[in-house]
Amino acid sequence: MSDSTWRNPLYLWDVEGAEEAIPANPHRDPQEVWTKTRQSKTPMLPVGRLRYYYKWPGHGGALWSRLRYWPTRRRVLEIRGEYNPKTLRREKTIVDKRPIWWALGLFAFMLGPLVMPGAYQNTLLAAGATFSIYAAINLCWMLILGTAGIYSLASYAVVGAAAFGVSWLSINLGLPWWLLPFAGAVIGLVFGVIIAIPAIRLDGFYYALLTIGLNELCRVYTLQSKQFGSSTGGLYGADTYIPQDWSSFDQSLLAYYACFVVLLLALALYRIVDGRRLGRILKMAPEKREAFAEATGVDYRRARVWVFVISSVGLGFIGGFYAAHYRGVSFSIFGFDTVLLGLAMLVIGGIGRAEGAVVGTAIVIFLDKVMISTGPLRLVLIGAIMLGVVLFLKGGLFGVKAQFRSWRDKKKSERRSMRSEKGGEMLPEEATETKNKDLLYWRRYDKMQRDFLKTLVTQEIIEEHRKQPLGQHSEPLERLLLYFRRAPQGDKYAITVVEPFKAYRIVAMSGQRGVAPRIVEDKIYASQNEAYHGVFMRRIQDLLES
Repeated sequence: MSDSTWRNPLYLWDVEGAEEAIPANPHRDPQEVWTKTRQSKTPMLPVGRLRYYYKWPGHGGALWSRLRYWPTRRRVLEIRGEYNPKTLRREKTIVDKRPIWWALGLFAFMLGPLVMPGAYQNTLLAAGATFSIYAAINLCWMLILGTAGIYSLASYAVVGAAAFGVSWLSINLGLPWWLLPFAGAVIGLVFGVIIAIPAIRLDGFYYALLTIGLNELCRVYTLQSKQFGSSTGGLYGADTYIPQDWSSFDQSLLAYYACFVVLLLALALYRIVDGRRLGRILKMAPEKREAFAEATGVDYRRARVWVFVISSVGLGFIGGFYAAHYRGVSFSIFGFDTVLLGLAMLVIGGIGRAEGAVVGTAIVIFLDKVMISTGPLRLVLIGAIMLGVVLFLKGGLFGVKAQFRSWRDKKKSERRSMRSEKGGEMLPEEATETKNKDLLYWRRYDKMQRDFLKTLVTQEIIEEHRKQPLGQHSEPLERLLLYFRRAPQGDKYAITVVEPFKAYRIVAMSGQRGVAPRIVEDKIYASQNEAYHGVFMRRIQDLLES
């Protein structure tokens, strides 16, 4: 006989119905199933990321000094001390690396003229100066849109009004160039107070309509006014800081660095307003939470008006510098296309972020000023980029990282929810909430045992049980029956007598004292052995479906 045949020891004793040999399943080492089941069936990917920056050791028992932006409470570098469980030592890590990127970017911009190709030097210097001016305007505008949450489209109206006002003062009253930015700041203050009054009562879409109407009103007034150059297309002839006897390259270089200084001043203003009390108050009362802010004692309306007025002063200062830089101003500064380009800069970079305003301005200025040879196609490209950002990105270019992390966490959750096994039958979320950890190992062992028992279920085993439900069985069938008998009382199958020696029915035990078993099926079995086999088939079905 082959090794896969089971010899019945009762046959030698002439027991009635005992067969000499019964075919059995080939022996399979349980260690095989154990090893295979313990392996995770979920594809595992490398976790974590490489560190491209230095992790310096901790400070020990002493405190280290934290440098802050004066006069704000923001630290220059957000450094956090932490414990490394792998190296068993204290370490310092930089939480927010944006100041490093700011320093590198501004330093590269400052050294830009040294590496510009000679053929495009004048074009790039002019584009860099224009970029600095518009970036400074957008930083002040970002304070209004992002920090204050006021949907104002009159930022270029304030800049244009200040530029026209100081140009007229310089031409008619001989105001020197170094006073033009300060005179523009005064004009911006007046305009800011006037425009801020409706912001107390209006909000959202209605205030945006009001400010865009104000922008158009300024354009129409200057366009029809003889005093502001209706016949010449603008007001020109203001005093400038650029010496006229210098060479073209020296003039462009001076203008480049002068505009860069204005950009630095706008960045400082943004940090002071957004990082101090006004910015913190408005961050406590974001949109749609004004009632909560008022209940906690935050006067957010007053804070919004203050931010609007301060930003208008900054816009007026930039308008005065604008007139000193270009020796005047044209009507195009009030144009709707200028407002849309400025809005595109903010949307592409990301509203609510200073770096978004600067990088968005760099992208639009590069396409609009450097790639001017492409003609109207460059405007189509700007519109396509803006449309793509609006459709696919939530927070502009600088919101990609947070959006990617959110998408990655969502996919992780989806994979965890679809995963039903990883060495056991308990999901990771369920395992962390289970207090009795012995239950985890019991479920894992039970799963391995079921995986092994599934391999023993064959037609020969089923036929063997049908012929002889009770008595001695082959080794594979005995393993199955022992597992079924060890099942807990809850929902455990049993047979009940409908009529003695004539009718039997399968029921399921409740597992609770005093609660009657429930009837599983309406089928009536004629004999006890048939009922036992029916119970066996139900247990086999549950095992294969588990």
